[in-house]
Amino acid sequence: MISQATPTVADWHFPNMPAHRAQDGDTDGETSPQADVLVVEPEVAKPPMYAVVMYNDNYTPMEFVVYILQSEFRHSMDSAVEIMLTIHNSSKGIAGIYPKDIAETKAKKVNSLAHREGYPLLTQIEPHQGE
Repeated sequence: MISQATPTVADWHFPNMPAHRAQDGDTDGETSPQADVLVVEPEVAKPPMYAVVMYNDNYTPMEFVVYILQSEFRHSMDSAVEIMLTIHNSSKGIAGIYPKDIAETKAKKVNSLAHREGYPLLTQIEPHQGE
């Protein structure tokens, strides 16, 4: 019978165990050596934020803008009136700041609601460099 030499290279599953022991699964009651593994917490970056911007026009009633700010952006009455006045006086105002897909969804919903009611209210998103 031809004898084969047992390879001395360690199995990649058990880097500290000789290959013949890793293959046999034989530990002879000993505790198996642990592999040197570093566990690193994954780096999670915050998503880029986008401002939902509402633009002033001469036809959309202020009450409708306040209603939208309260119903879609969850602003209080005081906050909604303040934002509506900013939109009225500065030609635009920020209704909220969200990750891109949420901002896009809110802008589309507001534009759809305004169009359905017959108002030309325009809402778009812009990248927000904030805090």
